[in-house]
Amino acid sequence: MIEIVPYRAEWPAEFQAIGARMREALGPLAIAIHHIGSTAVPGLDAKDIIDVQITVHDLEDPIAPGLATLGFIDAGRFQDHIPWGMKLDPREMEKRYFRAAREARTHLHVRSADRLNSRYPLICRDYLRSHRMAATAYAEVKRQLARRFASDADSYYDIKDPVFDVMMSGGFEWAELTGWTVPPTDA
Repeated sequence: MIEIVPYRAEWPAEFQAIGARMREALGPLAIAIHHIGSTAVPGLDAKDIIDVQITVHDLEDPIAPGLATLGFIDAGRFQDHIPWGMKLDPREMEKRYFRAAREARTHLHVRSADRLNSRYPLICRDYLRSHRMAATAYAEVKRQLARRFASDADSYYDIKDPVFDVMMSGGFEWAELTGWTVPPTDA
């Protein structure tokens, strides 16, 4: 069931608690641990899910044992959505995904530092943090899609992803114009 809820002020603190446990479990295997997704954007309505990105040197790095101690299960390798109009080697969008055995409200994305998909969610987050109009419009798109496709995730994402790509075309231009760089770790 897809449900968009009003922004919750406790989301950053929830991430900080999760991120601190991950940092302790992974140590230097995690180059960075970032709060990503809509819950990382103050004021943005979102699904009540804390998205976490762990950036590693290589997707083969042995992070699964440390994450298992926190109750995360390796759900396998996936490919993030390739933005419409981009010609990419599919490996640029490869990631590992871990799901929480006990806490379904945390989604854990593990991405390699040298790939586009590790920068993409950070550019998105920072762009939406600095562009309130884009964030407000994006929230409305998500609310409308959730109303129409609450039980149909495929249809929700079939529409949301291209809309997101349109927004992110501005995000990429903003990143280039501002000299955006990958920010320091959040945890």
